[in-house]
Amino acid sequence: VQLQASGGGLVQAGDSLRLSCAASGGTFSTYFMGWFRQAPGKEREFVAATSWSISSTYYADSVKGRFTISRDNAKNIMYLQMNSLKPEDTAVYYCTAGRSGNILSKRSYAYWGQGTEVTVSS
Repeated sequence: VQLQASGGGLVQAGDSLRLSCAASGGTFSTYFMGWFRQAPGKEREFVAATSWSISSTYYADSVKGRFTISRDNAKNIMYLQMNSLKPEDTAVYYCTAGRSGNILSKRSYAYWGQGTEVTVSS
């Protein structure tokens, strides 16, 4: 599976952004999908994830209530709607896909996109 993330940019605190992740080369609907982020000098951390049927979604406490993950299995696209952005959301955001294991753990994800950079100024 190849993943292509897009939609990052430079915004001000309080603004919104929508990230997209286009998938190709696999049966998109059979994977659980997630977003992770990595800030400079920090470990890559979990942001949000969705089961293959989007019947279950998961969020890091730091983004709960502000970010919404969704996917369109017919179009092979996953989204991350980010509202009320804060400077601490500044990071490179990676979309990722996996088939088994703990959906919250980056070790469960076999496929990673190249990342899209989000910068939130105060």
